[in-house]
Amino acid sequence: MPPSKVEAEARIVQFTNCRILRGHALLREDLWIRGGQILDPEKLFFDEKKTADVQKDCKGHILAPGLIDVQINGGFGVDFSLPSEDISKGIALVAKKLLAHGVTSFCPTLVTSPPDIYHKILPKIIVRNGSSRGAGVLGVHLEGPFISLEKRGAHPESHIRNFEAGTFKELLKTYGSLDNVAIVTLAPELTGSHEVIRELTTRGICVSVGHSVSHLQEAEEAVRNGARFITHLFNAMLPFHHRDPGIVGLLTSDKIPPGQQVFFGMIADGIHTNPAALRIAHAANPKGLVLVTDAIPALGLGNGRHTLGQQEIEVDGLICCVAGTKTLCGSVASLDICVRHFLQATASEARCPLAWPSWKVAPQEKVLPEEGHLLILITCPTGCSVEMALEAATLHPAQLLGIENQKGTLDFGSDADFVVLDDCLNVKATYIAGELVWKDKTFSH
Repeated sequence: MPPSKVEAEARIVQFTNCRILRGHALLREDLWIRGGQILDPEKLFFDEKKTADVQKDCKGHILAPGLIDVQINGGFGVDFSLPSEDISKGIALVAKKLLAHGVTSFCPTLVTSPPDIYHKILPKIIVRNGSSRGAGVLGVHLEGPFISLEKRGAHPESHIRNFEAGTFKELLKTYGSLDNVAIVTLAPELTGSHEVIRELTTRGICVSVGHSVSHLQEAEEAVRNGARFITHLFNAMLPFHHRDPGIVGLLTSDKIPPGQQVFFGMIADGIHTNPAALRIAHAANPKGLVLVTDAIPALGLGNGRHTLGQQEIEVDGLICCVAGTKTLCGSVASLDICVRHFLQATASEARCPLAWPSWKVAPQEKVLPEEGHLLILITCPTGCSVEMALEAATLHPAQLLGIENQKGTLDFGSDADFVVLDDCLNVKATYIAGELVWKDKTFSH
């Protein structure tokens, strides 16, 4: 059937009584959808002379683009870095579970592994759109093995590699196929890294700098060669120093090419990054901040011993460490929790029930009883808004991957992937291509 005929026959759905995140603001407008895309109601009314076939009352809730996680190592017992008989089944399980957290697209992330692991896993992770079966796969994020030995974090020392004489050929030899790869994290101080960055960039792959002892000058050179992301800012890199701020200095560097935005990932789980550091990063470069989970297979499983690639991991509450050490190794926080924590840490004033009972209240926060709930009132000078917090998990990761015309916004013509949220940013429903794919038991519309 011709596309125009399919579009003409698709039902038109109007979401009413809602606040839509569009153009960096929450607007009291209706959301119109047909054929899996966001409609312009003016063109619908005046050009097509049509109205809605179905109306859904959102009861004042927020409608935001679906969340996008560009760094997630696994979850719900699935480890993306461990080969299994049916890798696609594990991806599908995680994709399905993520819907309850408002995630509509993600990048499965592989940590440092031996070449044979990459050769087994990468061909089996296929880029695909989301559906009722689960969140969409945007491509793989390869975090390692071309990283600093000193700043390897939880990555196994025995599998860390340098670029040999062949440089890019060495990378291809290690990974095998790059067909389904979206992001590669590497240390820019490695000999030959700039050649690799240029080659990956020409292939449309996003290069991220991280797990590195790079000085600022080396990081700036990496950006000039095409790198545009920083993997989990502040973690696994040289600490900020006033004479050489290292990779952190990219946030305010004046050596970045005009018009080029450097994005940076932040794990706002309450463990990896102090709230003060979140506020500093947001104040320095709010348009570049990308919230990530860095979630490990233990996400959703609770305390105990789990795996992460070739390592054994121990989880105690919110803290995940390489077994027998104090080395942090990812998170067990979902992306919606990270959004809420980020907002509470950086908002000029936020009043919501505490999203996670085990969070500790910092000295600058006041705990207030209200209607039987524990509430938190936060004041800080950076003044992050609800819109900014949501865009850090929607628009910014989409811009990082160059897909902002389809994902990460509710602009006319974009994919109708969106999440329904209450005022405290709790997920009430998740939609992909305009179809309901998950709903909280207590929510109806």
